Amino acid sequence: MSARRDVVVVGGGPAGAAFATLLAQAGRDVVLIEREAGAHDKVCGEFLSHEALAYLGALGVDPWALGAVPIRRVGLSRGRIAVSRTLPFEAASLSRRALDEALLRRAAEAGATVLRGRAVRALDRGASGWTARLSDGEQVFARDAALACGKHDLRGYARPAGIQNDLIGLKAHFRLTPVAADRLRETVTIGLFPGGYAGLEPIEDGRANLCLLVRQDAFAALGRDWAALLDTVSRSAPGIGAVLDGAAALHDRPLAVARIPFGLVARDSPDGCWRLGDQAAVVPSFAGEGMSLALHSASLAAGALVEGLPAAACQARFSADIGARVRIAARLSQAATATPLQGWAASMCGVFPSALTALAAATRIPSGALRARRTGGIISRAPWRPSR
Repeated sequence: MSARRDVVVVGGGPAGAAFATLLAQAGRDVVLIEREAGAHDKVCGEFLSHEALAYLGALGVDPWALGAVPIRRVGLSRGRIAVSRTLPFEAASLSRRALDEALLRRAAEAGATVLRGRAVRALDRGASGWTARLSDGEQVFARDAALACGKHDLRGYARPAGIQNDLIGLKAHFRLTPVAADRLRETVTIGLFPGGYAGLEPIEDGRANLCLLVRQDAFAALGRDWAALLDTVSRSAPGIGAVLDGAAALHDRPLAVARIPFGLVARDSPDGCWRLGDQAAVVPSFAGEGMSLALHSASLAAGALVEGLPAAACQARFSADIGARVRIAARLSQAATATPLQGWAASMCGVFPSALTALAAATRIPSGALRARRTGGIISRAPWRPSR
C-alpha cells in the first residue's frame, strides 16, 4: 500500500470508525487500521446516552436494530441505602462487540479502507506527511493521521497524567436468572464499595454487563483476586449483589485495563496529529458519556479537517466543549472511590434522590456543543469555528 492516502486512522473503536465514515462520505481517501482481526469485547460500561444515540443515528447506525436495550432508570446501592430515579434523557445499552462491528461495517460501506488484524508499531511524521508502520512490515503513507486507539497508548504518543490515575478497570458479562433479569430491567445500577464503584446494566441477548473501577491499592489488598473483589462488591452494594446472585459468568476472567488518565483533556495537538475519543479526553465510566465524547470528537475533527482547519484548533474546540464536564466527572469519581466519602455521598442521595439525576445531567456534553446538522455528509457545527 505505497500510494499516499488522505488520512490514516489508528484504531477502530467508535471514534476512529465514525471519523473514517464521515471523511469517506466527504470524498476523502481514508485507511483505518484495527489491530483486532474480529469482533471482541472491551472494558466499557456499554452505556449509550441520548447524545450518543443521536450521533449514531446521524451516522446511519441503528442501535435498536442491533439489539440495544432501553435504559430508563439509574440506581445507587451502598449498604442499606438503595435509591432509584428515572433518567432525564433517553438512553440505551449495547455491547461494544456489537457496536464496534456495526461502526466498522459502516466505515467500509462509506468507502474507507479497513485493515484488520494488524497493529501500528510506529507512527512517524515527515516533511510530506505521516507513515504508519504495521506489524506485518507494511507501511501506510498519508497526509494526515489520527489516533483513536482508545485507552491504550501508541508507543511514542503516551498521554500525560489526568486528575485520577490510580484506577484499574475490570469488566465481565453475566447471564442472569429470570428473577434477577427482571429486577435489573431497563436500569443501570451503580454500586459503591471500598476503594471503587461498579456499574451493572442489561445488554442484548439477555446478558448483563458489570464494569467497575477500583483503586490499585484496594485491589492489591484483596490479593488482586477477581472472586474476592466480586464478593466485596456484592456485600457492599446489595443492589448489585442481589442481581448477581446465581448469575453465570460468561468470561473465564475479566477484561482489565490500568493506567487510565481519568480527567485528562488535551487542549492542543502540537504534533499535528488528530486525537479522538479517549486519546483526546478521558471521562470516568460512571458518567456514561465516554461513547458520546468519542463520537463528538470524531464529528468535530471530521468537520475541521474537511474545512482545512488544523488539528490544534479542533482540539481546542473539543476542550472548550467538554473540558469542564470531564473535570467535574473526575472529581466526582475521586469522591466515589474514597471510602470515607462514600457513606456521605450515598446518604445524600438517599435523602435527596433527585441528586442522582442532577449528577447525570452535570456530566453530559453541553447542549450548545451538540447543535449539529448534516452538511455534505459531515456532522459538525455549521459553520465550524475554532474556539477563541
